[in-house]
Amino acid sequence: MNNTKLQFKTNINCSGCVAAVKPVLDNAAGICHWSVDTANKDKVLTVVSNGISQEELMQKVKQAGYKIETLNA
Repeated sequence: MNNTKLQFKTNINCSGCVAAVKPVLDNAAGICHWSVDTANKDKVLTVVSNGISQEELMQKVKQAGYKIETLNA
């Protein structure tokens, strides 16, 4: 399966927030790699997916207590 790059606008805006979502995203099946650009005004979460769907990923971030929406390129 090809790895798909997904990007989202979030309110994950500091290293503490990144640390809070890290266990959720690190343990999620279907994620190859992820990162948050906290310097970007949209706090862009980039996920390289190898199976997780956009909807599943958004649900996980919401469960961790953060806002997330698709990033319209």
